[in-house]
Amino acid sequence: MQRSIEIFKDYWDIIVGFLALPFAIFFHIEHLSLFATIFAAIGIGALAVTISEIAEILAERFGEPFGSLILTFSAVLVEILILFMVVLEAKHHPEVLETVKNGIVATVLVDLNALLGLAVFVGGLNFKEQEHNEDTSASYTTVLFVAAAMLLVPTTISLHSSEDALFKASIIIAVLLFIYYFFIFKFQTGTHVHFFKFTKRSRVKKRVDDEDEDYYFDKKSSLFLILFLVFLLVLIGVLSEIFASDGVKVFKSLGLTAGFVGILIAFVTVAPELFTAIRAAKNDEMQRVINIAMGASTVSILLTVPILIFLSLIVGVKLTLDFSPLQVGALLLTILLVWKTTEDGETNYLEGLSHLMLFLSYAVIAIFY
Repeated sequence: MQRSIEIFKDYWDIIVGFLALPFAIFFHIEHLSLFATIFAAIGIGALAVTISEIAEILAERFGEPFGSLILTFSAVLVEILILFMVVLEAKHHPEVLETVKNGIVATVLVDLNALLGLAVFVGGLNFKEQEHNEDTSASYTTVLFVAAAMLLVPTTISLHSSEDALFKASIIIAVLLFIYYFFIFKFQTGTHVHFFKFTKRSRVKKRVDDEDEDYYFDKKSSLFLILFLVFLLVLIGVLSEIFASDGVKVFKSLGLTAGFVGILIAFVTVAPELFTAIRAAKNDEMQRVINIAMGASTVSILLTVPILIFLSLIVGVKLTLDFSPLQVGALLLTILLVWKTTEDGETNYLEGLSHLMLFLSYAVIAIFY
């Protein structure tokens, strides 16, 4: 009995994920949309946690900033899978494209406010102040400001131009975002890799991770772990299709706003990063928290947006980048707050709480707007 409890404690995420999959498929086939949506969301969230744990093992092997990039790309792939499945639903329900746009913005807001805020808050309760490389946050905030400004272009055009002009502008901006990210990736991993590493000596604290020497994935090769990540992403793709097709019906019947649905999708996709960031903050690894939160936000705009635009073109759906003033305003305010929080290379729990308050305020608007 004790052994069974230990096994479940170590592998609860993959057990729950594998159990949720057949239930989601069964309820989907039986047209029980509510239950199918619930089990699909549970499955996605659980398997996303497994992905984060495997990504953490790879991160330890490859070091920073590559470790955080592995986790970031894993989470972004989950985000793209879910949002693309929602895009496919736009063929029958065009209004769900608003959910996709809200999902893109909400993911960035969750990364920079909920994830960063909670990690900084939790870390601040254990340590008076936590340090990180200020070059990291300075680089990311510059990129995020520019990216947000680029998203303003289609939004501005939508106010006075035709749908055709808006669509063309969205494609051009998507291409520019992709080009921008190409050079940022080179900046991160090549010419200025030192900007994304912690160079100061941190306090010594025993890791609070419940490390298990018998953990199955710790014993496997990097190639095996990468292939297993791909396998998990395929399963998440199946669950995402169910979540999108049944979720659209459920959310519509419940009268949930597109903004609130976007936040729900964001939390499902950000789950692996959230758990990892909190553990890192408890271990006094604020540099990793910054890399995860700000790196994921950068990728969400500069990579997710172009990929979704091009995938939408392939399937014949016109996805445009005309975000609402509320979305762009919340994005700019968040980036401004992140800049003030991280500019001096130190964080404390009050700064984390401030991010949480900003996010909760946005959530209230999203629910009732």
